[in-house]
Amino acid sequence: MKTVIITGASSGIGRACAEKFAEQGWNLVVTARRIERLEALKTELVEKYGINVYPVKLDVTQAVSGPVLAEFLQTNAITPDLLINNAGLASGLDPIQSGAIDDWERMIDTNLKGLLYITRSISPMMVEQGFGHIINLGSIAGKEAYPNGNVYCATKHAVDGLTKAMRMDLVSYGIRVTQIAPGAVETEFSEVRFHGDSARAANVYKGFKPLNSNDVADAIWYCASVPAHVNINDLVIMPTAQAAATIIHKTL
Repeated sequence: MKTVIITGASSGIGRACAEKFAEQGWNLVVTARRIERLEALKTELVEKYGINVYPVKLDVTQAVSGPVLAEFLQTNAITPDLLINNAGLASGLDPIQSGAIDDWERMIDTNLKGLLYITRSISPMMVEQGFGHIINLGSIAGKEAYPNGNVYCATKHAVDGLTKAMRMDLVSYGIRVTQIAPGAVETEFSEVRFHGDSARAANVYKGFKPLNSNDVADAIWYCASVPAHVNINDLVIMPTAQAAATIIHKTL
């Protein structure tokens, strides 16, 4: 039975991935800062699917998070078949000249450094075992910039570049590396971006049908379930109503 590690698994795409992989019979290592949500998720999925779920309280913005996770896997003799670097966020939507430095640091620490900390500790385990798959959650913001997106776009462009470079570094060890780059997905994303302003967040998705977490989890499952000799390098997934980062057909 295979095991998937999912960062940021307490909500949104990460939680949907946990459900999807559990449904397919995979064991889970789920990480997030909100351990109470992970414990509730464990209870639900173990009862529903009879798989093993290991919740790990983890803040990926801290450099120690990678070694802590690796030690947990080694202590529990867990083989990392798949790592989904899902933890990420947007914070603020301001032009560069008035951006909040705290927002910038939060995005850089989570979206970029967090991915690096976890990958740095888990990829050597995959190298040693001679197989594995890493899936990084990027964004359409990593393919094209948009007004006021500045630092968020920069972090996701970095994920795009890192994914390509990681694939080059790991290809000789039989490790697959994939990027999933979604467009508009209705999760807690906008509420976090707008610092808890739920009315402003809800307005983002009015007038069209955005993706939901399960849509993205289905795409991730597809990339993980293709034959071992196949790698999906890069998958951009958008709502039908969205043609580009800033071009969305709304009926309202």
